Amino acid sequence: MVRAAVPEFAGRVQERFGAYRHHVLATLRKDGAPRLTGLEADFRYGELWLGMMVGSRKVLDLRRDPRFSLHANPGPGTDLSGGDVRVSGRAVEVGDPEVAARYAAVVKPPEPFHLFRAELTEAVRTYIQDSCVVLESWVPGRPLRTIRRTSDDAALRVE
Repeated sequence: MVRAAVPEFAGRVQERFGAYRHHVLATLRKDGAPRLTGLEADFRYGELWLGMMVGSRKVLDLRRDPRFSLHANPGPGTDLSGGDVRVSGRAVEVGDPEVAARYAAVVKPPEPFHLFRAELTEAVRTYIQDSCVVLESWVPGRPLRTIRRTSDDAALRVE
């Protein structure tokens, strides 16, 4: 969906997630508090996939409330090469054994496993350009939005 709407932006987001294997997933606990856990995310077949260990808390969280956010691993150092990237959406558990088998044949996760397909509701990339912090954000049905600011700005400049 993101790739069809804003292909260059989607490519930058996917590239950033592809730089490292492990990322940080945020789900909602039963009491509504956030839960942060490590996760291997995978872009395949034009979609974002989330594979998880059987019985993990994040599986229970997503079954109860499918909303999530996923933050790309920032990597070593402080330069954030490629920017800081995060996506949010709803995780849809894959119930089709053929889809799970096709995924497992390529990715080779430890089995058994749970597989979710991400339906993105937001993608955000933040980076430094010249003396500005640049924030690019996309939500379905809207054009890519770009905000540039410095610490001296009294107001946001939206492009």
